[in-house]
Amino acid sequence: MQSLRQISSFQNSKDTSSNVLPVSFYLREDVVQVARDLLGKVLVSVSGNTLTAGIICETEAYAGAEDRASHAYSNKRTARTEVMFREGGISYVYLCYGIHCLFNVVSGPMDVPHAVLIRNVVPVEGISAIEKRRKIKRDQELTTGPGTLCQALNITLKQNGVSLQGPQLYIEDRGITVRDKKIKSTPRIGVAYAKEDALLPYRFLYEF
Repeated sequence: MQSLRQISSFQNSKDTSSNVLPVSFYLREDVVQVARDLLGKVLVSVSGNTLTAGIICETEAYAGAEDRASHAYSNKRTARTEVMFREGGISYVYLCYGIHCLFNVVSGPMDVPHAVLIRNVVPVEGISAIEKRRKIKRDQELTTGPGTLCQALNITLKQNGVSLQGPQLYIEDRGITVRDKKIKSTPRIGVAYAKEDALLPYRFLYEF
């Protein structure tokens, strides 16, 4: 992965007009395609007067009721998973091991509990704020996984179920090129309990 200095040009590459992904982007039923298409998009978090953002470079698709790795497998509806059954284009934030918040994008139409876990981003805006939150230097990995990503962008359980049209969270298309042939796919991480579904190549990575 390139250094933050090498990709700093992305900070100034955005158009002043709105590039926020429309709700229609999220309403597609093919969650695997949504996960691939999120690569290269820019996740933006606004906390108070502080804006932080990063280019999405790693995602995992979770195909709802038929996916043993999904929280909503077999249409399991609980207080935690209920947000997954809502119409796509909102956030699903949950606590992992009682420690780390993990941020997901809900996709698909109403009652189709698809979600995409955002596992990693390349920070491009609000670097100083990210450094303070992570308590590490700029030239180190600031977002090494989904838990540290949420810490870096200050995404908490308070953002569970919020619209991805803003103002707290939104995802932009800034015209960053992603070549399909360079997208890597692997099985998802930490889902051995999902039996044969653990082998599905639903994790996608791209090196910027």
